[in-house]
Amino acid sequence: MKIAVIDDERPARKELIHQILSVLPDSLIKEAGSGAAALELLEDQSFDLLFLDINLNDMEGTTLASAAKCMLPEAQIVFATAYSQYAVKAFELGVSNYILKPFDPERVRLVLEKCSRDLERSQKEKIQSEDRPPSFPVNRMPICVNRTITLLDINQIVYIETCLRSCIIHTVSKDYTENQLLGEYEKRLVPYGFCRIHKSYLVNLNYIAEMFPWAGNSMAVKMQGFEQNILPVGREKVKHLRHLIGI
Repeated sequence: MKIAVIDDERPARKELIHQILSVLPDSLIKEAGSGAAALELLEDQSFDLLFLDINLNDMEGTTLASAAKCMLPEAQIVFATAYSQYAVKAFELGVSNYILKPFDPERVRLVLEKCSRDLERSQKEKIQSEDRPPSFPVNRMPICVNRTITLLDINQIVYIETCLRSCIIHTVSKDYTENQLLGEYEKRLVPYGFCRIHKSYLVNLNYIAEMFPWAGNSMAVKMQGFEQNILPVGREKVKHLRHLIGI
């Protein structure tokens, strides 16, 4: 485990390092005697665990903790302080734990064991997440038509419109009708560049061919390959659509 001990009092640093090594003898430990030195250290190296003194000469430990969480978001942080009231602040900042000065060996051991367990669990979850296959093929959307599952290439979908209690999916080559709500397609497709322009239409922004004024001071669009169809844009959607296509 890579550990940084940050304290402006050298005897306190040495004592804490001694106690850490008595519990985790294989640890790689670096130290810093000020907030500025700590920031330089954190910029150059990554750490699994940080022990931060609350009262540094040049910086508040809480300020350094906030910076450290941005620089090393996966690192565990433990406050080292002579004042128990800082425990509340530690938990408000999402700091893993705290130890009081003078350091109690048993307390240091318990904190190190907890941080080791938390770090191990976090690493396992990260590995499992990376190894977990996607629930469906990337850039493809499954639809059910006549009891048959078809995987549509999302990039080939031009727009989707409601039709009675179903939806018609217009692609560059074929239309499909599925018994599904438009809102469900919206949830799935917005991250892929789709926009709900109207209560009845969800369009692929990449296929918008024209945008022009329409009835009632609103707007409408035409889609590539479907220029004969005019799709109205809801008044409340116009500003958002303009923003998305950059006009």
